[in-house]
Amino acid sequence: MTKIKEPAVAYSFYSGNAEELKNQLRSFADNNTNSYEYKTRAVIVPHAGLIYSGQLAFEGISQLDKNIKNIFIFAPAHRVGFEGIALTTFDEWKTPLGNIQINQEINKELEINFSAKFYDKAHEREHAIEIQIPAIQTLFDENIKIIPIVIGDENPEKITEIISEYYPHKDIGFVISSDLSHFLADNQAKQLDNKTAQMIETGNIEDFHYEQACGATGIYGLTKFANALDYSLIRINMHNSSKTSGDKSSVVGYGSWFLYEGTKNKFLKEYYSEFILKLCRDVILSNLNKKEISTNHTAVFDELGACFVTLKKHGDLRGCIGSITAHQTLISDLIDNAQNAAFWDPRFEPVEKDEVSDLTIDVSILSDPKPMTFSDEADLLNQIVPYKDGIIIQDGRYKAVYLPSVWEELPEKEIFLKSLKMKAGMRPDYFSPNFKAFRFETEYIEE
Repeated sequence: MTKIKEPAVAYSFYSGNAEELKNQLRSFADNNTNSYEYKTRAVIVPHAGLIYSGQLAFEGISQLDKNIKNIFIFAPAHRVGFEGIALTTFDEWKTPLGNIQINQEINKELEINFSAKFYDKAHEREHAIEIQIPAIQTLFDENIKIIPIVIGDENPEKITEIISEYYPHKDIGFVISSDLSHFLADNQAKQLDNKTAQMIETGNIEDFHYEQACGATGIYGLTKFANALDYSLIRINMHNSSKTSGDKSSVVGYGSWFLYEGTKNKFLKEYYSEFILKLCRDVILSNLNKKEISTNHTAVFDELGACFVTLKKHGDLRGCIGSITAHQTLISDLIDNAQNAAFWDPRFEPVEKDEVSDLTIDVSILSDPKPMTFSDEADLLNQIVPYKDGIIIQDGRYKAVYLPSVWEELPEKEIFLKSLKMKAGMRPDYFSPNFKAFRFETEYIEE
């Protein structure tokens, strides 16, 4: 006999009327302006009532590959305290849109291989799984199955292990269900949520804690998985409950991300090269014409980013300005550096209107610089990888950077480093115990 889980939060977190619910989900689809071309198999989405975070959750789930047949839903326990992770013995989960199957074969594997326990009480009144199901039912066919998991007091590494075990199966996807900050004033919430976003997007999550997100264990688990493979979590969107309620005195934060199998900068080059180059050219033209620049963009450009913008005229350098480290959003860095390369490079006169058609634009998007450890100059030279590494050197007030593109002009490591020292104001043979070096990589986008 089929054991069916009755809905617990219909009529509270979402409409219990099937037609009303369908109409709301259709509106989410119609209003989805953040759809990325790339399709993923793992997302982080919020789990508040649909009127608050449903649009954002729908946008996240809609990024999942439609070839997926089984979806893990990892959610924090809000109603019951327990240790470990809780599975359910139910065969199907009911919503106003019908029933969705629960994959009990995978549940049994989780019990055997990951010490998961069947604990229906953890699922009975839990909203953080159920709120995701109507969107899944809408976006996938009737054969889709779910693996609902409520996380109690558990090491995040367990979530990483489960994702690592099942990710090689191309028909399996993952939903991490989590809101962000809770019940702070709007300005405080935005500050904390932006910090959380940066930790997720950079993978630097060692100090991640539950005040930042109720589903911190699941977020941490997915981010650790991404770090291990040099994958990235790309922002879909962020907002908080004041967008719906209008009340900024006490808000809940919401954010949504999807997993990309590569670095963020590779993603930008693959899908947004044309946009980036057009933006830089439009910035220059808008400045010359004294007009405002339109910056409609997807949320990935609201992530922190560092870039160099290089202008050439008939193949000769005409301006090059950039940021070594990310200190503002990528959209802002692109705009600032396009303006600065055209009008504020101290080596050149400002670009004139009649020159713009003769300019070619190149953009380098930088990874975060990593400090290098070395015993002497020979050791440093041995570690440098030509044509791949950009290098920053520093000793006291002396500092200089070469992008990886400089290898085309200076292909020998010794000459490359000597030239970089001279750029910094050092002697070519200079070295000291305080000499520092950092390496980074770039994705190079050119017209």
